[in-house]
Amino acid sequence: MKLSILDSEKQHLAELLEAIQRCVYFLDASSRKLTWPLTADLLETQKKNVVLFEAMAAINERFAKLQDTLGAAMRHACILASEPTDSFLKVLSFYEKTGVLESVESWQLCRTARNLAAHDHDIDYAEIADHFNSLKTLTSLLYLSAARFLNYCQEMLGITPKQADFTTEFMLIVKTKQADENGMPQ
Repeated sequence: MKLSILDSEKQHLAELLEAIQRCVYFLDASSRKLTWPLTADLLETQKKNVVLFEAMAAINERFAKLQDTLGAAMRHACILASEPTDSFLKVLSFYEKTGVLESVESWQLCRTARNLAAHDHDIDYAEIADHFNSLKTLTSLLYLSAARFLNYCQEMLGITPKQADFTTEFMLIVKTKQADENGMPQ
């Protein structure tokens, strides 16, 4: 049976929701490979440590992928909810009003950090450490926004991830971040 156009669009959002969960899972896994916070001394003494720098590269890539995927899904969900999507700022404002995003500014802060990572080829180990420590902090914002967005999609659109392969791990990661934000033991 051929899907209707609307069903196809809903299925696409369900696939994006699954991709968000997968992005969180793999970003968290890469982040767990490092001892935080990173320091300039550590990076300088370990400057030839391929495992360390591959984990850092993965964090850069996966942070960007999570924000890109979340942004695409948010725009797509707005279309399904008949909300304005003519500018991404309107999409962000909508999700700020619904409580999915902490603020448009926090999203833009994540975006700026992501863009700096994509274009920065710095060799100053203090700046590199600062960048990754900032990403580590901002990751919580993305995880919690992703959780609120998935909740919004389920409650308002009746759409959940296409497959639940990453759902359990996603919920555990988010629960840990929420406990960290609230200063509570897990």
